[in-house]
Amino acid sequence: EYSHSARNESYRRKLTQYYKKVGIDVTHEQIMITTGGSEAILFGFFTCLNPGDEVIIPEPFYANYNGFACAAGVNVVPITSSIETGFALPPIADFEKVITPKTKAIILCSPNNPTGYLYSRKEMEALKDICIKHDLYLFSDEAYREFCYPKEDGTQGEYISAMHLDGLDQHVVLMDTISKRYSACGARIGAFVTKNKMVYDAAMKFAQARLSPPGLAQIMGEAAIDLPDSYFDAPKAEYQARRDLLVKRLNAMPG
Repeated sequence: EYSHSARNESYRRKLTQYYKKVGIDVTHEQIMITTGGSEAILFGFFTCLNPGDEVIIPEPFYANYNGFACAAGVNVVPITSSIETGFALPPIADFEKVITPKTKAIILCSPNNPTGYLYSRKEMEALKDICIKHDLYLFSDEAYREFCYPKEDGTQGEYISAMHLDGLDQHVVLMDTISKRYSACGARIGAFVTKNKMVYDAAMKFAQARLSPPGLAQIMGEAAIDLPDSYFDAPKAEYQARRDLLVKRLNAMPG
């Protein structure tokens, strides 16, 4: 049968426990389950921007942001991050230069796809300030939350969610998915999370138009929350081993 358009209540209630573990305090009524993280991003565009509006994205960025923006009639305004700085957040002055009356949102992916960069608290606070100053939405794609790795100095990078920032509740739309967390890309289960009730209610109209997210996969997603934290040890180690091998082989190539 069709599930509720916002998803089974039992799963949404259980997700609040998961988010609490990572320092995010939300209720089940602030969570909408989507058909993959892709639909969460689409709902963000459809809900918060009108055709012709602009969204700022640090580049390199996840290629499908472009496709979703096209579907919504939204114009992407890229700001280049540099390999010389490890793809850190571009200077806030670069954001200021491209903000226009059409600018409505900034998209951030942290840990970042494709660069792997983990944005610091200082960088996130700088984004908070500019979102408040210009009344912008902050779309926070946090699909890779579980995959934060030690920095070159050996210290562990600190995961900072946009929802950890004080005073930004009405600006943040968190976009999430189980695709990377549990290697379940084909299950097509994502989440659209916001404390802005007007945004949530508007997104619900799109959710009702598409009826419901995948039913059986929702049951799997709910069960997966009971996995112990140690579940992530093996995939994190495997991904690091693959990365280290790739770097080693590339460095061994002449030139």
